[in-house]
This record gives sequence, C-alpha cells and structure tokens, in this order.
Amino acid sequence: MAKRYPIALKRVYEPAEPDDGIRILVERLWPRGLSKEKAKVDHWLKDLAPSAELRKWFQHDVEKWEEFKSKYFEELSNQVDGLEGLLDLIKSHKVTLVFASKEERFNNSNALVEFIENFMRNSD
Repeated sequence: MAKRYPIALKRVYEPAEPDDGIRILVERLWPRGLSKEKAKVDHWLKDLAPSAELRKWFQHDVEKWEEFKSKYFEELSNQVDGLEGLLDLIKSHKVTLVFASKEERFNNSNALVEFIENFMRNSD
C-alpha cells in the first residue's frame, strides 16, 4: 500500500509554512482582505466547498452540524472529478486544506476531511 500523508487543516489567514505541503483552499468565495500572494494557495477547489445555499443555511451553527454534514456529503458525492483530483494529491503529497472560517472545528474543511477519510477507508 502506498504511503498516505495525513490531511492537515489550517486557517488561510495563518502564515504559510514549508511543512504545509500543497495548500488547497476549499471555499466557494475568496477570503476577504487576503491577497493571492499572501494566501500562498496552490489550488482553489471551489466545487468541493458547500453550495452557497447550504453555507448560508448552516452559518456555523453547532446545532445544525450533523445535518450540515449529511447535506454536504450528498453534495460532495456529486463532485466526482474534483474529489478524484484531490484524492490523487492526498495520496502523493502532504496536503493542507485551508479555510477562511473563524470557527475551526465546525466548518466545511473538517467535514470534507471526514468525507475523504471515510471514502478512502471504504475504497481500500
């Protein structure tokens, strides 16, 4: 079995570090007040972010977390091409998913990592 690198998470506003590996922004909108140079993002995967409707509905409300994940996972299962590209990167590089939210636990990046880990576990 090929070596798998852990998927790291980091706020996009935090300084980029060499240990970040490939930095992938998983937000539908570009983070406010941040230049592309300062963000140091290698890939911007808008299609793997929650839809605008889902994002507005959720608004990082912890009470909605489980339902948000369920709806988001459904959206992700329709993004086969984007997921395959991300999985290829994860299997061959250290990857850091960067996100804009101040909420570091209940955000789409954490949900995306859960989805990916479940997918990879089920495809082994």
